[in-house]
Amino acid sequence: MNYDVVIVGAGLAGLQCAKLLARRDAKVLLVDRKSDLTAGVHTTGIFVRKTLEDFDFPAGTLGRAVRDVSLYSPRLKRIDLASDKDEFRVGKMGTLYRSMLDESVDSGVEFMSGTRYVSATGAQASRLRNINVKLEKEGKALEVHTKVLIGADGARSRVARDLGLDENSEWIVGYEEVFQSKGVEEPRLHCFLDAKLAPGYLAWIADDGEEIHIGVGGYPADFNPREALRSFKDKTRCLIDLTNSELTESRGGRIPVGGVLRRIACERGLLIGDAAGAVSPLTAGGLDPALRLSKFAAEVVSRRLATNDPRVLSSYSGELFRARFVSRLWMRRIIKSFSNQALLEASFAILRTRVGSSFAKHVFFGRGSFPDVEELGVVAAFRPEG
Repeated sequence: MNYDVVIVGAGLAGLQCAKLLARRDAKVLLVDRKSDLTAGVHTTGIFVRKTLEDFDFPAGTLGRAVRDVSLYSPRLKRIDLASDKDEFRVGKMGTLYRSMLDESVDSGVEFMSGTRYVSATGAQASRLRNINVKLEKEGKALEVHTKVLIGADGARSRVARDLGLDENSEWIVGYEEVFQSKGVEEPRLHCFLDAKLAPGYLAWIADDGEEIHIGVGGYPADFNPREALRSFKDKTRCLIDLTNSELTESRGGRIPVGGVLRRIACERGLLIGDAAGAVSPLTAGGLDPALRLSKFAAEVVSRRLATNDPRVLSSYSGELFRARFVSRLWMRRIIKSFSNQALLEASFAILRTRVGSSFAKHVFFGRGSFPDVEELGVVAAFRPEG
């Protein structure tokens, strides 16, 4: 029951990090409270072009390419944006999780499903002592020991608390339903600005001809996601017909939008994915950051294991990334202040201008999701001192 690394949470970030560490010969334990990773998915699963270009995905895990976006005002005025590139694909997340888990296990990862993380002791103790991780499976207490503890356990990370790291304090709540699509000639992403149905964020319909994702998101104060979704479906009946479409899944969860947290590592462990706040403050897209930050984390942890120097982990800092999100954080604050329909309608009129349209295309089609670590020139910073 001794491991090099214990990872709590088998979402996209946890699976990616576990697989990469195991391929570097680390002894990895991956735990998740769910018995079935395909149940209770918390993301729409929209992958952007930058991710599709830089990462490989198993066959059959992505839907058709989406090049067209329609943006709507509260009164359903419309702006159509088109790209000459494949900008988005909606992941078949259950299939993707199963494929990534298979890859991880084949690489040597030990996986415990239906296992709840309870606590960690020694997480802030002397640097060379192993961490005691307490788990619970089927009502029975378990204890394992690890050199490094990684929190991939979502927006409200318990691992972050036990490691004494920063925790998310700002988030929106998203809720969506997934239907079988009746087929469309051209896949399209529809985004709706509506201060009543999606306060501080937006509502969406993604139809790639295979599945229809229809959802709402907003700040949790005075926002009932399920009621908002019912109203949204009524409002958009004229745009998309769900009659006789089979409901296959419901999804929901918290999405951190405060940007990458500052302190996401110490000498005992680190955070990845939503636990690290690795989500775009403006678009709330977290899949690209999940893959990139997990890859970087695997490199840092591998170096820590090779050198047996815990100080390597302390240089894994959110400060490296926050500067790249300053403009998006300010835009997030501005959007949050749009609390009435008239103001949103007026803002939408600006988006219909040439300058506004260029800005909208930059948001939807720009390749600036999460910075590449190599671009920041910080790889050398993770070499141990001395």
